[in-house]
Amino acid sequence: MATEKELSDFLKSVERRAFKRSVYHVRDEEAALDIVQDSMMKLAEHYGDKPANELPMLFQRILSNCTLDWFRRQKTRRALFSNMSDFESADDGDFDLLENFVSPTDSLETESAEDTTRRAQVFHEIEEQIAALPGRQREAFLMRYWEEMDVAETAAAMGCSEGSVKTHCSRAVHALSKALKAKGISL
Repeated sequence: MATEKELSDFLKSVERRAFKRSVYHVRDEEAALDIVQDSMMKLAEHYGDKPANELPMLFQRILSNCTLDWFRRQKTRRALFSNMSDFESADDGDFDLLENFVSPTDSLETESAEDTTRRAQVFHEIEEQIAALPGRQREAFLMRYWEEMDVAETAAAMGCSEGSVKTHCSRAVHALSKALKAKGISL
């Protein structure tokens, strides 16, 4: 059984990554905050008594379900209130990857303006291509390579087989590689 401190520490450790993942999916920072908060509340309410080693998988599954629920609500809202769309905010909740990028080395070296601009352009292209992926491919790709989850964990969180996760990831990587190569970007 997870202690209150273990649950609190776990939630603190996943908060930032869960938010980034949600922003990539919903493209709205406020909605992403709501999704993460709702997921954390559900984990604490319903699964706080589970062993600490089960919390990561449970949280990923809850986060995925909350994100899907958000999309379902948006679809319903759009269907019901499509004629009122002119009154909605034009805020698209831009997520700037560069604002959240942490350099792999904490060196005191500074890069040139040209390098900074080039890096910003590459990150922007990568971000656009990830956003353009089909939903399941994007979800599998982000869990595997952003959240650093293994295939079994990703399959459990997505509610599909390990083979499906591998297929989604492979297709995502190939699509990203092809799209970036077409734009002259090689990593």
